[in-house]
Amino acid sequence: MDSDLDQQTGLRVLPTGPRDAVDGLVPRAVVEPEDVEGTARFLAWASRHGRRVVVRGGGTKLHWGNRPGAVDLILSTVRLERLIEHAWADMTATVEAGCTVAALQRRLAERGQRLALDPLFADRATVGGVIATNDSGALRLRYGSVRDHLLGVRLVLADGTIARSGGKVVKNVAGYDLPKLMTGALGTLGVIVEATFRLYPLPSATRTLSLALDSLPRANELALAILDSTLAPASVQIRADSGSSGALLDVRFEGPPAAVGAQMERVRVLGRSATVAGEDDGVWRAREEQWDEANALVCKLSVLRSRLADAIECAARVAERHETRWHAVAQAFGLITLAFGHATAALIAELRAALAPTGASCVVLRAPLEVKKQVDVWGSAGDASFLMRRLREQFDPQRTLNPGRFVGGI
Repeated sequence: MDSDLDQQTGLRVLPTGPRDAVDGLVPRAVVEPEDVEGTARFLAWASRHGRRVVVRGGGTKLHWGNRPGAVDLILSTVRLERLIEHAWADMTATVEAGCTVAALQRRLAERGQRLALDPLFADRATVGGVIATNDSGALRLRYGSVRDHLLGVRLVLADGTIARSGGKVVKNVAGYDLPKLMTGALGTLGVIVEATFRLYPLPSATRTLSLALDSLPRANELALAILDSTLAPASVQIRADSGSSGALLDVRFEGPPAAVGAQMERVRVLGRSATVAGEDDGVWRAREEQWDEANALVCKLSVLRSRLADAIECAARVAERHETRWHAVAQAFGLITLAFGHATAALIAELRAALAPTGASCVVLRAPLEVKKQVDVWGSAGDASFLMRRLREQFDPQRTLNPGRFVGGI
């Protein structure tokens, strides 16, 4: 532990153990600022002393991204958990980055409102972590991605500078668009300490219908038919795995009970050749269940919604050749989460090659450390690599924050 860190910064500094390791790298200490000013003091200190810092919220996605080049200290946002303002009449809320999504939703629900995102592990995932990883969830189909909900951010740059962009009202679009820049950047450009979101009313009714189809292509066709109709589903997903030749299609509707019921009946008509498999809202936890097996390989695929079945079938053939089971959850806006029973660098390379004709990109979200050391989890950055490096040079030229974790090893 840095012996003078707590004295010079006046912050809470905790010793570390194996549970604090980031991809096998154990930091010297965990620092827990309780306010924005404390976060700024710590980062200024770390920058002056050449320390490498990894930012941690709830720790649910700390393994996402490449293995860091170094981890000297962890900056924990656990004490930054206040709801600063709920402007319910304006349908906005400003919250500190360490607040969990579930805790925020409970506070907003007191006024009949919500943040229309359903990220992984909402009970532990923090607001800052969800922004940094751009983890929207299945509701993205109806309400958009994290970027569409984020109105403004307050952040601390690597040198301790406090910056703010955006505003507390929906119409404020002035200034440099830091909210969009920080979304999905994995904490490499700055530490988000506050965020302002647009909100939505809590739906008066929510219902889910699951249909069983005899093949993935038929499930994909029905999903497209629903999306091309006048129906307004909140979420549509396809589930498939190595234990079955068919697939399940889940559709969720939200709104007034009568309207929800009418739309459910129309889906039954559109899917009249399918079998009704149930009406359990628990199916939307399927993506979280893919993480239950500790050593499983979990990948994220981005593809055109018309080619969801093609991409999953490609992955299934690769899994069969490598004699491993697989499980896919595909969101109808074009995002697939794939889990495999075991991981090798060869499987990942073959998967990416097989997916190339479908146009799908493949990001490795989780793999055993020995495999992760052999691959670039992001794959090819393409033409965006130069721009991202320039942004890194501008915001964090000393590579203080999360070094090596983001695309291209920046």
